[in-house]
Amino acid sequence: MNDNVWILIAQLIVVILAIYMGTRTSGIGLGVWGLVGVAVLIFVFGEAPGNAPVDAVFIVITVITAASTMQAAGGIDWMVSVAAKVIRRKPKSVVFLAPAMSFLFTVGAGTGNIFYPLLPVIYDVSYQQKIRPERALSVSAVASQVGILCSPVSAATASMVVLLAPQGVDLGGLLLIMWPASIAGLFVAALVMMRHGKDLEDDPEFQRRLADKRIQPPVVDAHDTTLPRTAVLSAALFLIGVGVIVLFGLFQGLRPVIGTDDAGDPVRLSVTVIIEVVMGVIAALIFVFCKVKAADVPKQPTFPAGLVGAIALFGIAWLANTFVAANQTLIVDGLGSVVSGSSAFLGALLFALALFAVAMLTTSQSSATNAIVPIGITIGLPAPLLVGLWPSTMGIYTLPANGSQVATVAFDQTGTTKMGKFVFDHSFQLPNLVYVGVAIIVGVTLSFLFA
Repeated sequence: MNDNVWILIAQLIVVILAIYMGTRTSGIGLGVWGLVGVAVLIFVFGEAPGNAPVDAVFIVITVITAASTMQAAGGIDWMVSVAAKVIRRKPKSVVFLAPAMSFLFTVGAGTGNIFYPLLPVIYDVSYQQKIRPERALSVSAVASQVGILCSPVSAATASMVVLLAPQGVDLGGLLLIMWPASIAGLFVAALVMMRHGKDLEDDPEFQRRLADKRIQPPVVDAHDTTLPRTAVLSAALFLIGVGVIVLFGLFQGLRPVIGTDDAGDPVRLSVTVIIEVVMGVIAALIFVFCKVKAADVPKQPTFPAGLVGAIALFGIAWLANTFVAANQTLIVDGLGSVVSGSSAFLGALLFALALFAVAMLTTSQSSATNAIVPIGITIGLPAPLLVGLWPSTMGIYTLPANGSQVATVAFDQTGTTKMGKFVFDHSFQLPNLVYVGVAIIVGVTLSFLFA
């Protein structure tokens, strides 16, 4: 191997170590260690810094601002109360309805945090119907993160849109592939979980807990309390904003013309700018019509969580961009042949595995997207195919290290939902793998329609 290859390997080790240290530190640490990796590539290896992910970070900041303003007005509590009513209306179908509500509300809010208040509702309905809670809870937890991949206002989608827009796939094209693929994947996962594990009354762990009197009657925290009058209005305004973004994403002709290109064709406003501006307008409207105090917005749980995500995204994405820019020629020469001719399938498979592995290590769909998708673009994979393979970012659920997994297990007093004894044998593994497999098959099939 020549010196350039050794340098690439050394830099790759730096990237992996930065991700590893960020994962161990967790939260904001992922971004901090990403910046440490950037510093090493610049000052030790003498590489020029790659493009900082400014657009993606700004999207996260504006979306989180709007969502936190809505939360301060009671909008998120209202959305959760609606989901709870739907689930309780047909309790026997909780294994299907609970994931559907988790998915839809994550799509609308742009964050999986909205899933947490649904946990006691899902557990309560399952327990009262004598349905093994693991069946509904595990798929719902998966669905809450899948919704991020289908939300026009999530950080992961923002990253993907920014990366693929120059390749000809905008927000509309991404959602047209991801929605059918994700719905199909979650539906099959729910079907599989319908018969998974012993029925609740036959489960030995449940019987032990009953005998030890360790199980208390379900208590739903609640959102049955009276909500402020502004709750519905703030949620409506936020969802209208989401609808406007989707509309501009699906129909390019609706976007304002901001100039012409070299050929004289009109250049339209990017979806990236539209998301940022619309979310800012929505936050302002909620301030005006819902009388939200600005000082209350940073106090909402969504706000600090969003800022942590933005910083994590900034550090790890900048690291990935710097690494790819520094080694682009070697990456193209070394991996480009993998995706040509008869090796195209192998190239797509390797990309999906890399995306899955990085998501597993970082427990972040955004981080995996920013780290691996640029490499997929560099080696020549078609942009629609990258979207079809994007469900691989659900590798975040491979290890039981995600906050939503921990919370879900904690809410299941029956003990049917488990973290596992051997790391990989937790309750979320099966529904997650079923989702990933089915969603990729459907997504890749649909990608050929856009190729």
